Amino acid sequence: MTDRRLWSYKEIAAHIRVQPDTVRSYRKHGLLPPPDLVENGKPFWYADTIRTWVARRPGNRSTRKDD
Repeated sequence: MTDRRLWSYKEIAAHIRVQPDTVRSYRKHGLLPPPDLVENGKPFWYADTIRTWVARRPGNRSTRKDD
């Protein structure tokens, strides 16, 4: 099943257990995938986009499977 919920910096941060400013920094430095949607200047990513990114990122320590 595809998870098409849109996540902001806040939801991504909660998923990877960091502060939202850390996620903003990741994007600024090109470490996040491009947003799936930008609405009113705010970026959003599908939950599946972020889960795939988390699984592939170096140093992946995430074991969460329940979001």
